[in-house]
Amino acid sequence: MFQLLKAEKTIDFMRWSKAAFALSLIVIAGSIFSLSTKWLNWGLDFTGGTLIEVGFEKPANLENIRAALKAEGFGDATVQNFGSARDVMVRLRPRENVAGEQLGAQIIAAIKTGTGEDVQMRRIEFVGPNVGDELAEAGGLAILVALICILMYVSMRFEWRLAAGAVMALAHDIIITLGIFSILQIEVDLTIVAALLTVVGYSLNDTIVVFDRIRENFRKMRKDEAPEVLNSAITQTLSRTLITSATTLFVVIALFTQGGAMIHGFALALLLGITVGTYSSIYVASALSLHLGIKREHLMPPQVEKEGEELDQLP
Repeated sequence: MFQLLKAEKTIDFMRWSKAAFALSLIVIAGSIFSLSTKWLNWGLDFTGGTLIEVGFEKPANLENIRAALKAEGFGDATVQNFGSARDVMVRLRPRENVAGEQLGAQIIAAIKTGTGEDVQMRRIEFVGPNVGDELAEAGGLAILVALICILMYVSMRFEWRLAAGAVMALAHDIIITLGIFSILQIEVDLTIVAALLTVVGYSLNDTIVVFDRIRENFRKMRKDEAPEVLNSAITQTLSRTLITSATTLFVVIALFTQGGAMIHGFALALLLGITVGTYSSIYVASALSLHLGIKREHLMPPQVEKEGEELDQLP
């Protein structure tokens, strides 16, 4: 009877746990090295600077605009469409001794001279460096608080070994995602922070589903060892994991390829986070709990002796 509780074809995931740990450690080490040397390419939200939105009478040629700005000494400007092909957003890092209004006039003049088109300034905004520092601190604190709350929640619902595996898996996903952003020097703005928090929630949901099945199997498969129980639980939930990840990735890939430059970083962070999170639910969260010594006794509910039973034991 208990044999029917296991999947008919159980995949031996734990067989490759050591190799998976080695791979994860290598990738994490590379990510930390890149973060310690290159750090992150902070966007305007964190560094401060000037944001200028201009409107064209016809669809704008972004390459011509970039070339025109570069010729006037604004080679570091970020140029992208905003809303429609006729609306363009120009973002510049802070410049000393140059007021925002003056900088906006210089940008408009450079675009008119370089493209020969009539453009209109729609809006101009200035973000100070102090505000950027506060946003960076708040974003990092939000991620840290989320991990601590998750550790407390999983510890209360399951067991500390499973909780440690879940939190390490989430940290694994965030470090690798940030490491790839650091290696490629992709601009990091507030949308990336939102994507990282989304990845934390998504990865945790997948991990909780696997942990629920692990707890059930430990209570039912009493004759099997811990590796066999984990393999059976992961195999039983594998189809759900793959279907959920695949359908989510379809949407994220569509955002990445068709969503435009405004959400390109957000979609890329989700794409990386969901892919790495699916892997970590199996080979980080579950495998780490196994190496921490998870056993059936740790997940069995405590037996409460009834009052009548205590009276029966009296002489």
